[in-house]
Amino acid sequence: MKDSRKYLEIVSHYEACLARHGDNHLGVDWPNRADAEKRYQIMLEILADDSRSPVSLLDFGCGASHLYEYIRARKLEDRILYSGLDLSAEFIALSQRKFPECDFYRVDLLVEDPDVPEFDYVVMNGVFTEKRGLMFNEMWEYFQAVLRRASGKARTGIAFNLMSKQVDWEREDLFHVPFDILARFLTAEISRHFVIRHDYRLYEYTAYVYK
Repeated sequence: MKDSRKYLEIVSHYEACLARHGDNHLGVDWPNRADAEKRYQIMLEILADDSRSPVSLLDFGCGASHLYEYIRARKLEDRILYSGLDLSAEFIALSQRKFPECDFYRVDLLVEDPDVPEFDYVVMNGVFTEKRGLMFNEMWEYFQAVLRRASGKARTGIAFNLMSKQVDWEREDLFHVPFDILARFLTAEISRHFVIRHDYRLYEYTAYVYK
């Protein structure tokens, strides 16, 4: 990308949402709580066939760590060892206040990699659904760069969601990605072993990519 840090405007957008709405689904720009919780369910279903307990999970782009709230509400914290990572100092400070028992990393893996360990799974919920003012090609380059780095932190698999092209209309500020483009990139650079979930009634899809 010409401006390699242009993606920071996405971070600024989410911080503005937090300032406007507080610590809730609107504060991380999800329109309603029920759909947000459906996303947490889908993200965690990458673990469905894994019989190990516990497994370590990095919530990449953790925001206010609502995924961990979902984990705790379902009493899964003994099975899932949760850590969070975010570019935003505001969100990391909030998450650390809420959950001091968890490890949090405020880091941009495209710039530095200070002591961020490997995890069994890395999930990226909402990290790539909005592109804001970025052009598609700029967001696509950012997405590929992050996937390369994030996959290197996952021993077993990664999960992420993107906006679907199978919709009645598209929004200019959202990141709608065709299946075939994604599949070519994953196969060439990340892994041939992946699942695309388009079955949970939202205008997006989730990919599970296994090592």
